[in-house]
Amino acid sequence: MVRRILQGLVIAATICFFLGLAAAIYFDIYLSLMVVTDAFLQVAGAIFFVFLLMLIFRYATLLLMAFLQHLETVGETVDLKDYPMVTMILPAHNEGPVIESSIHGAMNMDYPAFEVMVVDDGSTDDTYERACKLRQMYGSRLTVITQPNGGKSTALNNGISRARGELVLCTDADSKLEPQTLREAVKHFADPEVAAVAGNVKIANRLNMLTRLQALEYIEGLNLIRSAQALTRRITVIPGPIGVFRKSVLEEMGGYLSDTFAEDCDLTLRMMIAGKRIKYEANAIAWTEAPEKVEALFKQRYRWGRGILQALMKHRAQLWKPTQDPIAWLMLWNMVFESVALVAMDFCGIGLFFLMALSGGLSSLVFLWWTELTILDMVAAVYCIAREKEDLRLAFYAILYRLFFIPFVDGMRFFATLDELFNVRMGWFTQQRMGRI
Repeated sequence: MVRRILQGLVIAATICFFLGLAAAIYFDIYLSLMVVTDAFLQVAGAIFFVFLLMLIFRYATLLLMAFLQHLETVGETVDLKDYPMVTMILPAHNEGPVIESSIHGAMNMDYPAFEVMVVDDGSTDDTYERACKLRQMYGSRLTVITQPNGGKSTALNNGISRARGELVLCTDADSKLEPQTLREAVKHFADPEVAAVAGNVKIANRLNMLTRLQALEYIEGLNLIRSAQALTRRITVIPGPIGVFRKSVLEEMGGYLSDTFAEDCDLTLRMMIAGKRIKYEANAIAWTEAPEKVEALFKQRYRWGRGILQALMKHRAQLWKPTQDPIAWLMLWNMVFESVALVAMDFCGIGLFFLMALSGGLSSLVFLWWTELTILDMVAAVYCIAREKEDLRLAFYAILYRLFFIPFVDGMRFFATLDELFNVRMGWFTQQRMGRI
């Protein structure tokens, strides 16, 4: 009873905060528009007002859904009487600096029935040799195979076809799994309706401002959305570093396809459209190495932006079929909003913001509006960080997150969208590994 009362108070406090913030922004903008006589600035201010309200509604909805999903899983215990065999697949191309750490992490699972399969995708460095050396340490539980370079999707499909497990965990060679990951993910498959489980990706190399901002982004942005979507059992992207699938479902879906730059997103959308149920497990954790320089981050986000747009375009026919699966249909449209519309709104909103800042009539209130947006980001950050028991110091990066990081990432995604629409040729960018995991 006490827990339910506290949960109700948390929901009420969150709703009150967002209503209060919405009222404050409305009051500020209303007053500012009252003193502005320029018609263009009035229109710009009205557009910016709508943009702010949409941001507040988005944050409030995501936080509420994520909180309800948390209530659904808190205290959830599943006593595994049967431990299905799990095959963990690590596709690797020129991952020499990190492959040994990744294998050690995979082999250190607190789970009784698993095998690890490294698929070397035609590496030109010593990835294959380093992986082979560890076979003497781990014996038959570790398999290392090599193939001509064919891309990540080909390597994963090769591993899936050879897997002995009923379940398949797909990860990246630059990721390191925590020991409880398999046990926490596999418990969801006690429900025969569950086809896959998305895990929780965290940044390992928090060495500079750029990587700490990415750490906050993964916690507040990517994992918050995934957690909110999990309430509906329809998730739009199972992350590459940690996804667990029924092998039979992967075979039914035809495995990974190489016709987009976001094979993980494409597979997840195909599963969701086919009516498969996907859950999220916050305790199934994969630590990954983030780009440490701006140029590397630009390449990564550019590829993500184009890949997600390619996946959406590939499945665009489903956008006009609301009756087939109404919730999946809503999740697909939400992905369009998050990946395209919100990026365009952020990009245009920044332009309007600086336009009003430079104008005489609105400059005095611009700082206050930005402060309110930063408070919004910080509240969301504190909630997400506290829920994941993360480093609370990351919440202070919410100031720089709103001021610099969001405009930078949205700018990259905006240009990626333009290039995809105009069919600009693109290659597969390879991130240089620093061996941080």
